[in-house]
Amino acid sequence: MILMELLGPFAFGVAAFTVLMVAGSLLFRIADLVIQRGVSIGVVVRLFLYYLPGVVVTTIPMGSLLGALMGFGKLSSHSEIVALKACGVPFRRMVRPLVVASALASVVTFVLNETVVPLSERAARNVLAYEIMRERPPEFKERMFLREEGSSGLRRVIYMDRIRPRTGEMEGVLVQEFEGGRLSRLTSARRAVWRDGKWTMEEGKTFEVAPDGGVKFLYSFARESLRLDLSPARVEAQSTDPSQMSVFQMAEQIGLMERQGSDATKLRVMFHLRLAVPWASLVLALVGASAGVRPQRSGGAGVGLGLSVVIVFLYYVVLSFCQSLGEASYLPPVVAAWVPNLVFGVAGLFMVRRGD
Repeated sequence: MILMELLGPFAFGVAAFTVLMVAGSLLFRIADLVIQRGVSIGVVVRLFLYYLPGVVVTTIPMGSLLGALMGFGKLSSHSEIVALKACGVPFRRMVRPLVVASALASVVTFVLNETVVPLSERAARNVLAYEIMRERPPEFKERMFLREEGSSGLRRVIYMDRIRPRTGEMEGVLVQEFEGGRLSRLTSARRAVWRDGKWTMEEGKTFEVAPDGGVKFLYSFARESLRLDLSPARVEAQSTDPSQMSVFQMAEQIGLMERQGSDATKLRVMFHLRLAVPWASLVLALVGASAGVRPQRSGGAGVGLGLSVVIVFLYYVVLSFCQSLGEASYLPPVVAAWVPNLVFGVAGLFMVRRGD
């Protein structure tokens, strides 16, 4: 019975927050493409569909919050919560179906984030790069990876702290070469520049990686050619942003960077955020259920939606603050990523206990 009361508000919440997010950002960008740049409706529709999964995985936790808030609010306003308590059913037992359902929503969010969203984001990026060439490209992009596959598997991974396509310059370059699936060679350079149709690395060092994992310094260089037959624009287009990686790919890159001695703090924070954020569905649902059984005023769905916006805003303020502290190394990455869930989870459990 309780789950049936939550299902409708949850679906309404996901739809409502998706519309709000689309109207708040994506819709204006699409309108600019159609009106100002003359992009065809077909291309715009494809772009919208590619971006939609990323929006939906963001709104699932918000829908869980609104579903719990409105569902338990309706049960409370109809005195069904009071009736259940009179029958000896404690409030913590009433929220068990909610915990199971919101945990399932968290798992679904994580799976979508690891499968559908990276593919759709990559497809959207390809549409922007190859079909909407009139859009002015950004000055630079940060933390990009370029993977080269061969017949025997992974051949090379090139990491760039920053790439400037217009000037043909990479900064903070790390080249990882593989043989038989094993890391065999590392080359780091302060920068690489595009001159006369080829890349040249400057101020770098080369290391050999033994089968047992030991790293041996080979030589340093002032300039050395980088075997990469791609122009700056093509490097930018074919590189992978960490947000488009799976957690397994991110873990692999973190390990490679740390073995070479590079700072992987920001990537490690992103890795733990990828694991932590989907569980916002669970912690926000606990807060929403407890808030929903409080004495209700008139306003219905509008009040529930407004209160959900406030709670979600507070959650993402705490999340952004902790992320900044983690990226600045003031907090360990795992702590920075999980503190928002811990804070709101403890608050939700406390409110559930008070509801008994």
